[in-house]
Amino acid sequence: MANTRSAKKMTRKIERRTEINKSRRSRMRSFVRKVEEAIGSGDAAAALAAFNQAQPEIMRAASKGVIHSNTASRKVSRLAQRVKALAV
Repeated sequence: MANTRSAKKMTRKIERRTEINKSRRSRMRSFVRKVEEAIGSGDAAAALAAFNQAQPEIMRAASKGVIHSNTASRKVSRLAQRVKALAV
């Protein structure tokens, strides 16, 4: 348990930041899920459209520190690879 005033304030700040990060992570995962579903259905046009929406969301999560930048790049790369394979 926090004892000092500054430690209590940091606890409040961490709780607020955690809620924001959860929201951002959930939003990113929702966009990724839409791409996965489009790939699963075999619809190349829908997969490309969903990917074009998901990519900036993934990179935004990385820029906000929710996920690491290398993780974001890896996710984008793998999704792009799968969408491209579907289009062929």
